[in-house]
Amino acid sequence: MKGVVKIKGITIGEGIPKVCVPIVGRTKEELLRMAEEVKKSSPDLVEWRADWLENANGIEQVLELASCLRNYLGEVPLLFTFRTKQEGGEREITKEAYCKLNQAVAASGLVDLVDVEFSLGGEVFDEIKTAARKAGVYLVASNHEFHKTPKKEEIIGRLCKMQDMGADIPKIAVMPTSKRDVLELLLVTEEMVRVHAERPVVTMSMAGMGAISRVSGEFFGSAITFGAVGKASAPGQLEADKLQMILQALHESL
Repeated sequence: MKGVVKIKGITIGEGIPKVCVPIVGRTKEELLRMAEEVKKSSPDLVEWRADWLENANGIEQVLELASCLRNYLGEVPLLFTFRTKQEGGEREITKEAYCKLNQAVAASGLVDLVDVEFSLGGEVFDEIKTAARKAGVYLVASNHEFHKTPKKEEIIGRLCKMQDMGADIPKIAVMPTSKRDVLELLLVTEEMVRVHAERPVVTMSMAGMGAISRVSGEFFGSAITFGAVGKASAPGQLEADKLQMILQALHESL
């Protein structure tokens, strides 16, 4: 039976998929300006993509900005993500620096969730998990395939491994090369949630071809969907306000 994650009045894993809007500012001024615009869209969650930030490896600066965002967003849950270059992010970072940065942010308690990349391995995940658990911060384990949609067994295997590692929310994003790939991702999601999941699962098929996967989570089981306000942080993101309207309309049809 799939569990849920409750953060600041938001229950992830039941009902309408929760809409998460990324912020991708490069400076403090740009970041706070984008946060103001995002807050107007009434998102369920906000993701801070810190890899876009100038001097993103500077822990003190990141913590200062995390505090600013926390104060500004109030009760809106905040997800911290430093997306590495190899997983589609904006800049390179060593594994050691990545680990120290995420440990510091998790330990600060200024964010509600931290994204940890599955490809970096169990040792990195465990070190960040230790800091996160002490601070009551949830962990999203993420994985991205920008050139293909893996076979069903591979996707389920990765999501189950994330779950076994202790991720509170396993997440995978894949690139379709055909409509069949999109259908496969939806079927895999349904099977994962029905058979294997013990917690909320997030999946998406990227690019325009995969847009249907971003609105069908209530039918197939993906618990969070990502929508853009201004600049998108990944291929295929829909505008947040349109996304919310579509999700609500589909919910009313059930």
